[in-house]
This record gives sequence, structure tokens and C-alpha cells, in this order.
Amino acid sequence: MKDSLVIIPTYNERDNIEAMVRKVMSLSHPFELLIIDDGSPDGTADMVRSLQQEYLGRLHLEERKGKLGLGTAYIHGFKYALREGYEYIFEMDCDFSHNPEDLIKLYIACAEGGYDVAIGSRYIQGVNVVNWPMSRVLMSYFASHYVRLITGMPIADTTAGFKCYRRIVLETIQLNKIRFVGYAFQIEMKFLAYKYGFKIKEVPIIFTDRTKGVSKMSKGIFKEAVLGVIKMKVSSFFRHFDRY
Repeated sequence: MKDSLVIIPTYNERDNIEAMVRKVMSLSHPFELLIIDDGSPDGTADMVRSLQQEYLGRLHLEERKGKLGLGTAYIHGFKYALREGYEYIFEMDCDFSHNPEDLIKLYIACAEGGYDVAIGSRYIQGVNVVNWPMSRVLMSYFASHYVRLITGMPIADTTAGFKCYRRIVLETIQLNKIRFVGYAFQIEMKFLAYKYGFKIKEVPIIFTDRTKGVSKMSKGIFKEAVLGVIKMKVSSFFRHFDRY
């Protein structure tokens, strides 16, 4: 059984990818890193390939043709992780909005704390967001409140994208039935983990907006989340969540 794999989807992250790879590789825990690149025209994948010789066996690359959505990138990565036998599977962004050093805290929550899912939470201790305009802070904060209201999940940061899963969670959740590909993907994964009764821990982090590259956020992504949460909740009434 392999230990820890960090999955990072990329599209045009040339400005960030080398620094991110080197930072993750420098951590005290021997994380392995899987980059899933959706055909970045800026040469992101080429940079990863050039670094693979330096980090043999620890830096992996999967390339896809074109932008196929955040959710499908993570599902691709999850299936890779399960196939290759990793016990702890992480997801995070490439733009340093998630501090790579916090990977250690998420790992400890699952490997030593006994939790099945650890969430890097912006809202478990107040609002810990840096460099976002107030309008976006409020939108994100109240989006999480809306999701909690509809789903009943006792999670403060329901839209967080910085997480650690034990492999049993990803084996139990039927990945081929995940419906959302954008912002709502993060919500659906937490909802399914919650419905299956897995132990979930929110770990406080400080989220810092990217300083390099271009954000992939759009109004359409938020719309998917708002409408998708209701559909997701309704469909759960007709689904069994038995783990055994």
C-alpha cells in the first residue's frame, strides 16, 4: 500500500507549477504528486515533464485533451490513486490559494486522528480569507450557509476544495455516478461522504487568493452549485447509502 498522493488539476498554470511542485516535494512527509493537465497551451505539462527527472517516482503526470471540468479531473485522479494503491488521497489547487504546508495538518487528521475526510476549512474559525474582495467573501460564505441549509451537512466550509480522503471513502462513493463537473463537485463529494456516515474533520486554514495566473471561477459555476444542490438533495431521497 502506497501512502499519500496529492492531486492537482492544471490549466495554464505555468507561472505556479514549478514552485508548487518544489514546495510539496520539500515537505517533511513524503507526498507524491499527480498533475492532471487539461491540454494547457502555455506549456504547463512540459514544465512538469522537465521536473519528473528530478523527482523520479514521486511526480506523476496525466494529460487530457482540452478543458473537461474540475470534477472530471479529480475523478480521473481518484481512479488513478485507487488503481495505484494509495491510502491517503488529497486534492488542492495549483495557485497557492491553498498553502502546501497545510497538507501535513490534513494528513495528521486522517492518519493519526482517525478521520475519513479532512477538509481545509476557511470558515470553521471565523472567516480566514486573504485578498478576496468583500463581495466574493460574502458570496462564498453565504453559499456555504445555503448548502448547509439544504443538505443538513454539519460542515462550515461546504465548498472547500482542499481535502484529504482515506481510500475507503473513494472506494465507497460511486465515482461514476458523480454528476457535477464544476464548483458543485466539491459539494457533492462532501455530501456523499456525509450520507455514507464517514467521519469528517474540518481543519482551519488561511485561504489566500492567487497572485499569479488567472482564476477559473465564473457565474456559471455558481449557478450550477445553486441549482445542483437542490437536485442533489432530492435525488438522495431515492438512493441507499449502505457501506456494507
